[in-house]
Amino acid sequence: MEVGVRAGVLRSFASLPDPRMKRTRKHELVDLIAIAICAIICGADGWVQVALFARSKRKWFETFLHLPHGIASHDTFGRVFARLDPAAFERCFIAWMNALAKKPFGRLIAIDGKTLRASFDKAAEQSPLHLVSAWCEQNQTVLGQWATAAKSNEITAIPELLDLLDLEGAVVTTDALGCQTAIAEKIVSRNADYVLQVKGNQPKLEAALIELFGEIIGGDPHAAPSQMFEDLEKGHGRIETRRCWMTTRVHSLPETDQWAALSSAACVESVRLVDGQEQRERRYFISSIAALDAERMLGYIRGHWGVENGLHWCLDVGFDEDHRRIRTGLSRIGLNLLKQERTEKVGIKSKRLRCGWDHDYLLKVLIQGD
Repeated sequence: MEVGVRAGVLRSFASLPDPRMKRTRKHELVDLIAIAICAIICGADGWVQVALFARSKRKWFETFLHLPHGIASHDTFGRVFARLDPAAFERCFIAWMNALAKKPFGRLIAIDGKTLRASFDKAAEQSPLHLVSAWCEQNQTVLGQWATAAKSNEITAIPELLDLLDLEGAVVTTDALGCQTAIAEKIVSRNADYVLQVKGNQPKLEAALIELFGEIIGGDPHAAPSQMFEDLEKGHGRIETRRCWMTTRVHSLPETDQWAALSSAACVESVRLVDGQEQRERRYFISSIAALDAERMLGYIRGHWGVENGLHWCLDVGFDEDHRRIRTGLSRIGLNLLKQERTEKVGIKSKRLRCGWDHDYLLKVLIQGD
């Protein structure tokens, strides 16, 4: 059993630098990581609970971990994880995901940020974490995550995260904050395409897109050639119609030479009918995708919106991430492992409960990817 566990996710963390002096290493780093991952999966929300979980499961952990000095105290867990190099941890995490995730051509990688509301640490004078995440829609997994001190730093965090990811053949999407020429250049340089939302932070470009698609949607005979796709969704007392117009005639847009490989633009109109009340919204996008395919474009845009349910909602509901005080990426590891285990057809919270009840199932989740 030890071989199976150490050959799974923990193999990717074998290169993680241990921040402790050698003479103080009573507990092996890989043991601490394995225990912490298991504890988080099974419901632990802080280091006291992690240590309590480990003591409760000591006999089981002894079947596959070394534990030369028994179970570490909660203070030891806290100190060690607080001193781990976040960049090195993220590199190990992404190495694991690159080995685990399938890489179909045209896969969607959604880049999105989120502030953890209760992640501030008053004693350490640390502000709440703002995390920029890379979410693969096809694999339903977190590919990587980068922490910033504030939402305003997301512009610099996105390129740093992109540098660590395998983007070959992917389509990368961002919200309006990521609509930057440098980010577009970074994506194209990694042999990937981009779909970037345009809003107020690019006022000239937004105004030009509003005018361009106003002509297209209004039926102007002199408007740029375009394609439109429409889909309809009903459920929960709501009817939503989505229409996507796409054009490859983008030469009239301002400063087109500054946007790497700019080849198309899109407008998505959402019309919601809720209890007889109509709500209408239009969003605008630029892209390096040259093929005129409005259905495919709408799929990428909707896939980006899906990050809220696939990632943020799962972490909030399944792991209560907004109120979690542990500042490492252990929740993401737990979420990915639980999503990769597909034999149990229940939600994340139920899978976590079963892991706490069933050692064999927990082990099966832990060695995903072998």
